[in-house]
Amino acid sequence: MAADPNTVPSALWLRQRFAGGGNETSAEVSEPTGPTQELTRAAVLVPLVVRDSGITVLLTQRTAHLRDHAGQISFPGGRCEDSDTSVEHTALREAQEEVGLDPAQVEVLGLLPEYRTGSGFSIMPVVALVRPPLNLKLDDFEVAEAFEAPLSFLLDPANRKRHSIDHQGGQREYWAMPWEGYYIWGATAGMLVSLQLFLSERD
Repeated sequence: MAADPNTVPSALWLRQRFAGGGNETSAEVSEPTGPTQELTRAAVLVPLVVRDSGITVLLTQRTAHLRDHAGQISFPGGRCEDSDTSVEHTALREAQEEVGLDPAQVEVLGLLPEYRTGSGFSIMPVVALVRPPLNLKLDDFEVAEAFEAPLSFLLDPANRKRHSIDHQGGQREYWAMPWEGYYIWGATAGMLVSLQLFLSERD
């Protein structure tokens, strides 16, 4: 079952696609890491909000003073704690802490491949459907803003570009997909590419 680029995925289609399994082939979107680099386990929630006008993706902009990824567009998420029973638990806990997303409104669909970052994180993206209305309560310390972008836009390969920067004496490539004044790039854009690749795979 592959995504038709000319149609917008529905909640039912997404349930069926994740129920079909198979999330291995899109792992190449990860960033390069050192052969002996120890990675910190983390998880993020990829919240797909089921709106009457179409599915959107809930994203956050991190506050400017944070030590890690200040000011960047991200999914709700964070480090796995010893008390977390699973990566799904981590993602749901962090989403509730960061933006006040009620776990009762969240239907977990499944996982995308691990996303490794050059900054030392091993991130498990947890994809879920979210039922409105959203009564968000942002953690002012971590989250400057929450917004929704159309899933159809973010899944369209025409809306993303590959860039490179000089980093620690070498070139590091990354994906970017600007949308209405927001610059979605790095790990967040990479995981959205991973989602698009997964949805485009055939069983």
